[in-house]
Amino acid sequence: MRNEASSSNSREESVVVDCGRRRSSCGYCKSSGRTSVSHGLWAHSITVNDYQDLLDCGWRRSGCFLYKPEMERTCCPSYTIRLKASDFGPSKEQLRVYGRMQRFLDGTLEVRKPSELAENPNTSTHRGSSVCHAVSSSAANESFACVKKEENKAEEFMHHLSDLIDKVVHTYVGSGEFPFGIQLPKAAVKKVSHAKRKLSVEGTEYLLYSSNIAFQIAATLRRTCSAEKDMQRLRLSGHSAEENGLCPKSVAEKLACSLNQLANISSLSIRACNGHVNFYSAAKNVSSGGDVQIVAQPEESGSGSKSSCKKKSSEHPPGKKRKLEIRLKKSSFDPEEYALYRRYQIKVHNDTPDRVTESSYRRFLVDTPLLFVSPSADGMVPPCGFGSFHQQYIIDGKLVAVGVIDILPGCLSSKYLFWDPDYAFLSLGKYSALQEIGWVKENQAYSAGLQYYYMGYYIHSCSKMRYKAAYYPSELLCPLRYRWVPFHIARPLLDKKKYVILSDFASLQDGESTQSCIPESVMELQRDDIGLEDSNDVPIDDDEEMIDIESESSDDELDPEPSGLGSTAIEDGNLTNVLVGLRGSRLRYKDLQQAFGPTERNYLEMQLHNYQRVVGLELSERMVYSLG
Repeated sequence: MRNEASSSNSREESVVVDCGRRRSSCGYCKSSGRTSVSHGLWAHSITVNDYQDLLDCGWRRSGCFLYKPEMERTCCPSYTIRLKASDFGPSKEQLRVYGRMQRFLDGTLEVRKPSELAENPNTSTHRGSSVCHAVSSSAANESFACVKKEENKAEEFMHHLSDLIDKVVHTYVGSGEFPFGIQLPKAAVKKVSHAKRKLSVEGTEYLLYSSNIAFQIAATLRRTCSAEKDMQRLRLSGHSAEENGLCPKSVAEKLACSLNQLANISSLSIRACNGHVNFYSAAKNVSSGGDVQIVAQPEESGSGSKSSCKKKSSEHPPGKKRKLEIRLKKSSFDPEEYALYRRYQIKVHNDTPDRVTESSYRRFLVDTPLLFVSPSADGMVPPCGFGSFHQQYIIDGKLVAVGVIDILPGCLSSKYLFWDPDYAFLSLGKYSALQEIGWVKENQAYSAGLQYYYMGYYIHSCSKMRYKAAYYPSELLCPLRYRWVPFHIARPLLDKKKYVILSDFASLQDGESTQSCIPESVMELQRDDIGLEDSNDVPIDDDEEMIDIESESSDDELDPEPSGLGSTAIEDGNLTNVLVGLRGSRLRYKDLQQAFGPTERNYLEMQLHNYQRVVGLELSERMVYSLG
């Protein structure tokens, strides 16, 4: 069942034109000639529901051009790859990317400027890159010691908060609020991770620490009161267990009230929330450290940690605190973004300046056929809406990366990422992927169908693309039956052959996909990352971003599909309900065919059969195939 995005957009239609075959030079294997073969369509407009269905049939878009690899013919078969966000658990290597960014924001990550590297000829470069960064081993050890010291201080403070809760519980036992003579559990206060920190209702405080001790105490009290004598006492009193303070919510409220009556705890405020005892800090105190702000709408949310650790070395003075903002905006041309894209393409991908034009940038990453769907409160559309977006990563006011994404009813589809070469040491490709996966998880609360993260195409024969499968557990789309197959089942098949009908082997899922550990094949991919990433925070690879190499050259033309594909498909196809656009009208082919002579009708039917074959019966009857 398709997830309709919004009834308000029900009148908007997908309009496509010029179905044909696309031949171009391959950006992956770099083979000579036009060896990359795909089906292609130009789109005037596409609804987000239709594009979601096209993705699930192996299509992608480059600007307003839709394409789908012709798997049997192309030099590098490309399989759509996706990840269910709720099932994702970052590996240690991926967590290190988060850690590196946080150290950079905190000012504890030592990074040499390009000018310093130019003065030091002994500094090694990375794969011919004109810009590289280095971290000395002494600075790295010093940073580690600094971070470790902060962790120890945080642990001590959490123990202090736990002791205060235990003291309040002991007071309640002494006063008779809690039964005497039973062993109540000890409190444990936990630090709330940066990813889960939320603004309080008032919008002026951040949740830093939390304890679930109220749940444990309530469970213990209920077990104690399960004795017949105690239950009789409760019945005689005319109150339920909840009214006698035995539910977690009541216990948490008691504890929070008493804790707030103690001396001020390091500027923290304590409140009960759904059975949890929460410790909040003023937002201004939190944002004084290395800060990450995520901005998708006029509202903002941020988190950070304040570090008091100072370096003693005069050669490496204390680092500056930095602020990262992540802003989501609808796809549009931005001169600053284009300047960054141009620099990225020239320095990272060695493009010549004459190829990186404003018009090619607009066609590739700004133009979009997706019809925007406005936010709704019906649990179907997230606050940003559905459509095409640019996600900006800004550090201290400077644009350092832009992720080009499509947000659809069922997924966030990552299209392209470009970044400042001076910040390659931050692994912004991996960092942005982790942020996008987290975004999907968070926005499931607004749009229940939004569950997946699509990473474009996976090309097993291209080593530069294999990093995508390290986001476990990923799935590949069978190019024939459009069924999803776990990567660890597909990999050994692709090791033997470039093009495989994956669903023929999908029965292996039952015996293998329920393993509790990460499959060996995925561990190998992660070990490959370790080998590159352990070199003192140097850039991992200049191809780590979610990249779809799409040629913008003028020889990428659409050729009509050869008629030899033809006779059987034409005889078997049913064109009756194919939706056709002609001179502003939308008609079913059955109502239009008599308007053409025999020669025109034969040519048109050949076109429509090919169109129906590559997009599928359902979409051919829903999207408008425009004849002009």
